Amino acid sequence: QVQLVESGGGSVQAGGSLRLSCAAFGYSTCMGWFRQAPGKEREGVATGDTDGSTTYADSAKGRFTVSRDNAKNTLYLQMNSLKPEDTAMYYCAARFGFCSIDKLFTYWGQGTQVTVSS
Repeated sequence: QVQLVESGGGSVQAGGSLRLSCAAFGYSTCMGWFRQAPGKEREGVATGDTDGSTTYADSAKGRFTVSRDNAKNTLYLQMNSLKPEDTAMYYCAARFGFCSIDKLFTYWGQGTQVTVSS
């Protein structure tokens, strides 16, 4: 069993930055960030594995950076140049096995809200 606790969400103006954190209680090899905007389907943002490998959705490339501190069992998402369309609830998730946003994740956090105003 893995418990995930997100933090770091908030409200920023377009062009601003936020850093999300996800603390994992319990071990997993793959952790990822997903988001869901009102009226839209949940979408993958980025993943980070224990070996340092990462994957990104096209919408996140160049603006978002995922990193992982294995000693703290924590996944981070640094979000720069935020846009109003990045507004969503951001969820942390974990799974074992191949690490990619198109895989099915087993464990989910409660989410942290990110709101970007124009």
